[in-house]
Amino acid sequence: MKKGRIVVLDEVNGKPAAALLVNGQIHDLLIEADNNLPKPEAIYRGRTTLPMKGQNGIILDIGSGQKAFLRNAKGIPQGTQMTVQVATHAETGKATPVVNKLIFKSRYCIVTPDAPGLNIARSIKDDEERDRLLEIVHEVSTNRSNEYGLIIRSSAMDIDADAISGDINAMYDLADNVMSQTSGDPALIMPAPTAEMKAWRDWVNPDPDEVIKEINSFETMGIWDHIEKLKHSKSKLPNGASMIIEPTSAFVAVDVNTGNDFSLSAGLKANLAVAKELPNQLSLRGLGGQIIIDFAPSPKKDRKLIETALNSSFRKGKIDTVVVGWTTLGNFELQRKRERIPLSELLQD
Repeated sequence: MKKGRIVVLDEVNGKPAAALLVNGQIHDLLIEADNNLPKPEAIYRGRTTLPMKGQNGIILDIGSGQKAFLRNAKGIPQGTQMTVQVATHAETGKATPVVNKLIFKSRYCIVTPDAPGLNIARSIKDDEERDRLLEIVHEVSTNRSNEYGLIIRSSAMDIDADAISGDINAMYDLADNVMSQTSGDPALIMPAPTAEMKAWRDWVNPDPDEVIKEINSFETMGIWDHIEKLKHSKSKLPNGASMIIEPTSAFVAVDVNTGNDFSLSAGLKANLAVAKELPNQLSLRGLGGQIIIDFAPSPKKDRKLIETALNSSFRKGKIDTVVVGWTTLGNFELQRKRERIPLSELLQD
């Protein structure tokens, strides 16, 4: 088993894919869908068609027979031309959710044409480093006439100035290109990033120790063994505990079991293990929407500890998740962005 952070690039059933291994354990998995449906981050030129007053939104034609849904669209008349970005994957039979505030995300920066201003990631706390990054940004900005917003990501910390300025310029150029195409018939303007692009962009802090891009590299690096485990609803936890993750048409159910541990602290130990592992399992399985967790029995006084652990784990993830809280029946509810297509669908031939 190879140690360190290793990015493995290959294909799954003919679909480009990327996997992140950390000390031999799978930490993330990206598989591109081979359909023509709108994908998150793709940008379209659209035209409003049908107001949805009861939902405070409006339907848009985004070309090729595709429909999108924009929330908070009060006052926008039919026939308005708009540039929109796909927010999440569409649920079956529903229009694709989009936003009209565009972002252009890269490895070290995020450009926001509709939100002027400069922000540096709060996790970069060293004053000298923040000053260095500000100098890089100001040097790039002096050669630019646009007034786009810019966010410097935490991954830019201690990175060579030329790499950062090159990344910023590339995103400014991309934004300029997209913003120059806002007029015309509904159509795709910018495709969604590929699995390889996302791996390069997001699997940083720290950078990978190795990138493997070879035929059958998923086989040689044991990725298929990990995928095989993800096909099953049961995910093993320490001390013989486990959780069962079952997607339904309405929500994702998570059932926690203590196994053969009958000690007084068995429930709490299993529940804390779930709080730590669940974000990773949901990401790997491509699951989102409403999540209902049936925790193992434990005293009510432990609830705050479990909730704190859940909050901490989901904050570390890259997918937006709202920790709703405990229900009247004693279950726990989450609401997670549908950023990925379920793995079970992607594995179909």
